[in-house]
Amino acid sequence: MVTIIDYDAGNIRSVENAFRLLGEEVSITRDAEEISNASRVVLPGVGAFGDAMNRLQSYGLTEVIRERAKSGRPFLGICLGLQLLFEESEESPGVKGLSLLPGKIRRIPEGEDLKIPHIGWNDLSFPKESRLFRGLQKNPFVYFVHSYYLHSEDASIVAAQTTYGVTIDAAVEEGNLFACQFHPEKSAEVGMQILKNFLSAEETSK
Repeated sequence: MVTIIDYDAGNIRSVENAFRLLGEEVSITRDAEEISNASRVVLPGVGAFGDAMNRLQSYGLTEVIRERAKSGRPFLGICLGLQLLFEESEESPGVKGLSLLPGKIRRIPEGEDLKIPHIGWNDLSFPKESRLFRGLQKNPFVYFVHSYYLHSEDASIVAAQTTYGVTIDAAVEEGNLFACQFHPEKSAEVGMQILKNFLSAEETSK
């Protein structure tokens, strides 16, 4: 069973459909007890950092997410869901994120040949071995839609990177916490393999 956190964010249904295609049962909820007890939790999202944090707070979800993320059971953030795991974002000055991991979300700098938001397929490089990317060939392509990107303060948690004018920390893995800036649910066979790997990830010690 995969539990998807519902906080009125975009792309929830596409994430649900991807897991269902893999034969997984899916629950979409904002019930704190259900999230707390879930075996696997996904925090998806598209939209603005500040608006998302406000919605999480208004639904009383920030503390249950923090506690659930520390439980040792697999937790996956997707796109905005990755960004919310960190401390703050240049998109919403003064708004604190969930602060589960150290780092700041920055705006992709303008460039002559760069369109913002960054929309499209980019290849990944893997600075370390990761359970999330097992079984993938070198430099697979995945689908991005974003104007802001992660610069992690801890290089050891970075599981994948890409380049779009700057080096983007495209995925992180720390214990039971996994997160992708790109959209695995929109990344064809590569994305489905990433979601399969998340489903097979074992619980870690707290």
